Amino acid sequence: MAIKFHNPKTVSVAGKYSLAGEVPAGLRTLYVSGQVGVNSEGKLAVGITEQVEQVWMNIANVLKSADMGLGDIVKATIFLTDSRFIAPYREVRDKFFKTAPYPASTLLVVAGLADPAMLVEVEVVAAK
Repeated sequence: MAIKFHNPKTVSVAGKYSLAGEVPAGLRTLYVSGQVGVNSEGKLAVGITEQVEQVWMNIANVLKSADMGLGDIVKATIFLTDSRFIAPYREVRDKFFKTAPYPASTLLVVAGLADPAMLVEVEVVAAK
């Protein structure tokens, strides 16, 4: 049984995300800790585009370790340190999510992350 995404026509969707994701009984659920733009050697990428690329590669690798993929993401929560990063974030994210259905999503602009050089953090919930 597949994840069911809900996007009623009575509620506006302002981007490439779903309003809700429903996980049927019997699926495994994976909660992925917030990922930042740090590679496997501990080096933080420089710039928002590079950090977003690394974030989604990290998420893809964590999902792969659980025999899941990006298509299994039910919900994403995105933390950006500047509202000017919204457009570049979406541009890079769209390379990873080319077609609907898209996961449910919340995007927050925050004062800062664990390291002042970190510009983006993304946590996801996936199910398969």
